[in-house]
Amino acid sequence: MTEITSLFATRLYHAKLSEHGAPVDPAELENSCLVIADDDEAGQDWCEEHGYPGYTSYASLSDLPWRFPIFKDLVAVLDAHVAAFAKDLAFDLGDKKLQLEDIWINILPEGGIHTGHIHPHSVISGTTYVAMPDGASAIKFEDPRLAMMMAAPTRMKDARDELRTFFYAKPEVGDVLLWESWLRHEVPMNMSEEERISVSFNYTWG
Repeated sequence: MTEITSLFATRLYHAKLSEHGAPVDPAELENSCLVIADDDEAGQDWCEEHGYPGYTSYASLSDLPWRFPIFKDLVAVLDAHVAAFAKDLAFDLGDKKLQLEDIWINILPEGGIHTGHIHPHSVISGTTYVAMPDGASAIKFEDPRLAMMMAAPTRMKDARDELRTFFYAKPEVGDVLLWESWLRHEVPMNMSEEERISVSFNYTWG
């Protein structure tokens, strides 16, 4: 009898923020992101110096939950989502726990992209979506085995999601995506005239 088994699964967690914890007001969160971006001169300078399209607070602010109460509320909700994902991943955390290491704002204007990358030194990474206008780009995930496929043919257009070389997740406002930090991902070009706003984060084990 023929048996074909899927091995070494790559898990992607996709949920509404509201599934865990107290509700987070999307309008207040969006306004907070815009206010911070407008006030953060150091972040603006970093983006300009490094050719980063739009704005990110990644290199300038490390205390968002202290600055704005809504980010503190957001982290409490994210903690619950990350705990649920860690359970699904069957992580044996021992006497340690997964804890937030970084959280930052991303604002991509029309034409903005974020090229392929991973999040070193973290265990779980993710993003929650604050503004996703029509035409805003999805997030693209890459099969971690891609570099080892060598002479393999391309996949059929109707291949199942778990067999695709690239997977595009199209989240909505109020959604949260989680993945293991070694998973390579990118944000393709924003084709909308409006800004795409998200909040990303990393969790470490310790």
